[in-house]
Amino acid sequence: MKKYIIIILIILVIAGGIVGYSLLKNKNNDDSGLTTISLNEVTRSVFYAPQYVAIANGYFEEEGLNIELTTGQGADKVMTAVLAGQSDIGFARARSCNLCV
Repeated sequence: MKKYIIIILIILVIAGGIVGYSLLKNKNNDDSGLTTISLNEVTRSVFYAPQYVAIANGYFEEEGLNIELTTGQGADKVMTAVLAGQSDIGFARARSCNLCV
């Protein structure tokens, strides 16, 4: 009889641990279902106004995207952030480009 009580207690402890872990894991997850995209722009500009309007009006959220917008303060810093994996997208324009048409 004592053996069955010990087995039941072990099962309850394991089940409690699994339930506690799953509740803690779900609490830390973002349940909004949005995909976060990090966007780095070279500077704040009127040319990006449609993007600012879309972010402010929630058009990206309607499509399941969460935009994290940062300003890189220079094309070299924007490209460094993209190459280092700190940003997913970089908006920058080179001053002179031999490959540009």
